[in-house]
This record gives sequence, C-alpha cells and structure tokens, in this order.
Amino acid sequence: MSLQIFRTKHITADTEENHGLKRCLSAWDLAFLGIGAIIGTGIFVLTGIAAATQAGPAVVLSFIFAGLACAFAALSYAELSASVGGCGSAYGYSYAAFGELFAFIIGWDLLLEYGISVAAVANGWAGYFNNALSAIGMPLPEMLTKAPKLGGIVNLPAATIILLLMGLLIMGVKHSAKANNAMVFVKLITIAVFIGIAAFNVHPENWQPFMPFGWFQTLPDGKTTGVLAGASLVFFAYVGFDAVSTATAEAKDPQRDLPFGIIASLAFCTVIYIIVSGLLTGVVPYTDLNVSSPVAHALKLIGFNAASALVATGVIAGLTTVMLVLYYALTRIIFAMSLDGLFSPFFSKVNTETQTPVRVIVLCGIIMALIAGFIPLGDLAELVNIGTLAAFVLVCLGAIVLRITKPDMPRPFRTPFSPLLPILGMLSCSALMGFLPGITWLRFIIWLIIGLIVYFAYSMHHSKLAAKS
Repeated sequence: MSLQIFRTKHITADTEENHGLKRCLSAWDLAFLGIGAIIGTGIFVLTGIAAATQAGPAVVLSFIFAGLACAFAALSYAELSASVGGCGSAYGYSYAAFGELFAFIIGWDLLLEYGISVAAVANGWAGYFNNALSAIGMPLPEMLTKAPKLGGIVNLPAATIILLLMGLLIMGVKHSAKANNAMVFVKLITIAVFIGIAAFNVHPENWQPFMPFGWFQTLPDGKTTGVLAGASLVFFAYVGFDAVSTATAEAKDPQRDLPFGIIASLAFCTVIYIIVSGLLTGVVPYTDLNVSSPVAHALKLIGFNAASALVATGVIAGLTTVMLVLYYALTRIIFAMSLDGLFSPFFSKVNTETQTPVRVIVLCGIIMALIAGFIPLGDLAELVNIGTLAAFVLVCLGAIVLRITKPDMPRPFRTPFSPLLPILGMLSCSALMGFLPGITWLRFIIWLIIGLIVYFAYSMHHSKLAAKS
C-alpha cells in the first residue's frame, strides 16, 4: 500500500471515528450546495461587466468556454470523489495522486481562493444591502460603508454578514444546508422572473456587433479584452462547484452522492448562465451593462421597476449562499490539512455539541470580516481564478496518474473517454490561466512562495504521513 493511499484510508477513518463530523448531507443537499456557490456573483454582477468591457454579446461564448473547462475538471472531480474519498477537495485528490508537497501547495491555493472569495462577495453583498436600506429611507452613514482607503472607517455590512454566517456554520452543517436550500430557492425564483420578462423583450439588433472586442487582445495598459479574456473573468462565476467535494466527511454516501452533486450543480448553472447572458445582452445594449447590478439595471431600463426590486432582493439571497458555501469549504480544507499534520492540531478539534470545527470557523470568520471591512478588494477576482485554475489542472492530471498507478482502484464513477477529457481539462484551464494579466501571475507566485516557507518551516516536520513512513 502506497503512502498516499494509506493516508487516504487513514484520514477517512480518523475523520469519521475520532473527530465527530456528522454524515447528514444527501445528494440533493450537495447539489444545492453547488448551486448555492455557483449562482451568485457571476450571474448578478460579472455578466454585465464582462459584456460591457470584454466580450459584448459574445459573453455567451465566454460562459460556454469557461463552462467547458469546468466541465472537464468536474468529471475528474467526480471520479476522484467517488474513488479516493478522504477529505475531499483538490487538496485531498492531489495528496492521493502526487503526495504531500503538491497537496500542500494546492491546499494553500484553495485557502486563497475561498478566503478572498468570501471577502470579495461580502463587499458586493454590502453594496446591494446599502442600496436596499437607502431605498426604504434608512441609509447607513457613508463612513460605515467604505474601507479606509476609500474614505470611510469600515465597511460594516460586509464584516457583519460574515460574522452572521460564522454563527450559522457553528450551529451545524445541516442547519447551514437548510438555510442554503431556502436561499437557493429564492434566487432561482428571481432568475425565473428575469427570464420570463426578458424573453418577451429581446431586441435582436442589440446583439450586433456580436463580437466587438474580438477573441483576445492585450491593450497598451496591459489589460486584456475579447471573448477569451472574458472567459478568464467569468470563470469566477463557476468558482465554488469544487466546494461540493469538501463535504466528503459529511455526505451520507459520498461515493454515490458527490459525483451527482458536482455534475448536476455545474450542468444546471452553466445552462442558466448561457440563457441569462444571452437575454441580458438582448434586452439592452451591452454598453449599458457596466454596472454593479446588471440584471436589475436591465429590467429597470425596460420599465419593469417592481421586477427590478425583486431581482435586487434575490441578489442579496444569492450572494449570501455563495459566501456560506465558500466559507464552509474553507473551514473543511483547513480542518483536513490539520488532520494531516500540515497545520497545527489546534484546527482539527470538533465541538462535541455542534459537531463542527468551531475554532476554525471562528478564526476564519474574524480574519475574513477584517479583510472585508477594511480592505477594498478591487480586481482580486483574477487572483482567485488563477489559484482555482491551477487546482483544476492538478485534479485532471491526478485522475490520469491514478488510472496508471492504481488501475485496480474501485471507481464507482469513471470519467468517460479518459484520458482525453482530463487532458482537455488541463489544456483549457491552462489556457484560461494564460489569458490572465501579468500582475495576477506575480501575486500568485508571491502567495506560493509564502506557502512553501510555511511548508518547509512547519508542515513537513509535523506531517502525520511522514511520521508513518
């Protein structure tokens, strides 16, 4: 038995028997977790920005390219979640395929992906929340809605929503899943309202020119534009489907339910994105969509003010579910890395009453609330994307490697046309990384260097896998 496979079996048993996480999530709970994470910032914010600044009406193609890249990765995720088990996530799969160092690097990337994503979405949520308060005549003082860099004292709503979600996650994963399911239902109604209205108000002339920015070009200021650059941006819309895989230890039947949750949520959300982006650029000119709430804005422009207000309400619910699921995934990855000895055992303690890793939840919540409250995050969505794409490349590679090194491993779900589809996943995700700006690569490399320092200074000396070898 290899060290990697020993580690997977050891940690699976360790998690279930000694650390008290409760197996309570059904296949549909997992699918709704994925939908909760995926349908949010992308459909309500990035669709308009990408159309107005990078792709025009061809943003539909951007979503298709990004969705295909994710689909290839999702099939590899589904195979590994059904066969490898363990803690789940790209971290766990990389551990089984490549060993500890690569797994740590991917886990470190995922901490950046999920942590910054939650803080970034909290800033977007705060904007909608402040607008809602203003609409009912109860606006917050401006100094409590902006970070110091923007002339305020603190973005209080952004910090507060993260702390409220912290309390919900402490209560238990089943409570969190029920809240997520309810909010997913609200935002699906919101999307249905938009589709129902927009379908009868499309003006085909708005789709001309269809591809005003071409496929890809780099501007003199270093920014990128075009359909493929738009795909690299709207990829943020799909960040989160991999969060389903972090629920391995709390799924009722992970080998059966995780592949369903991953594939069903991604397929459903991709179709929704294509429909909404096509309708959005059909009802109003794409040049009018460079706003923070393009869906609500479009309805307002064509005279449906009541529907616009309803959509704004759905946005608040939608962004809340995104934060909840990504926050959940972040805590479970830290928990898993602590079980492996890569982080302090302080983070792998489970509260016996709530059956949740309360220490991790509280620490992450405080840090993310501070980031959301005091730092304007700007274009960090691109930094989130590059870390996620790197993780997806390794998951696809891991599926290929384990087919070769462990051909007899039980695989309840097998990626069709392997290794072709995993190779396509690696190529497409690598291409999307290549379309990101140079400054994003620099930030990513700096983050990796910090992670390697942590690994060689602490993790490699405290690893449980090294102790067993």
